[in-house]
Amino acid sequence: MAVSARRPRSTNRAVFLDKDGTLIENVPYNVDPERVALLPGAAEALQTFHAAGYLLVVVSNQSGVARGRFDEQALRPVQRRLETLCADAAAPLSRFYYCPHHPDGRVPRYAIACDCRKPQPGLLLRAAEDHAIDLSHSWMIGDILDDIEAGRRAGCATILLNSGGETEWRDGPLRRPHCVARDLAEAAQVIMGREGTQ
Repeated sequence: MAVSARRPRSTNRAVFLDKDGTLIENVPYNVDPERVALLPGAAEALQTFHAAGYLLVVVSNQSGVARGRFDEQALRPVQRRLETLCADAAAPLSRFYYCPHHPDGRVPRYAIACDCRKPQPGLLLRAAEDHAIDLSHSWMIGDILDDIEAGRRAGCATILLNSGGETEWRDGPLRRPHCVARDLAEAAQVIMGREGTQ
């Protein structure tokens, strides 16, 4: 008789972080690792999350691949740079997930509608599967409402960084953050203040 594999229990908590404008400085379509730098207060926030037992997961739309601005392989040095920055902050990055797609892209294999481009929750759901993450006890932090919608669709609590990233402000029940913060450092204070209340 075949024995089915048992899925791991979802026992880990995570803080999901948008990349550009949330964790690092927003340099559009940048794949130069030398220009990847943490925003002020981000290192301390990462330390706080790690010390509280949260996995750190970056989830990022990278439509530059679909638009033909850079090859998907160009994201590997960016990932290594993120891993180094997090390690230097004594807060290891568990994984960097990205979506290379865009329905209006120029590169046919990437010019598709998908379930991983935020506001869809695919990146978060994949991370939850890979790392046994309990999404109901996790947080999504981003600087635009697409990040918030992705987090809510995945079942996370959400924090919007009101730092000027959002320009459209399309409203809807899934686009309303649970909390608003100025930056990642303040978001860390919010999450620590909510510890034990989720």
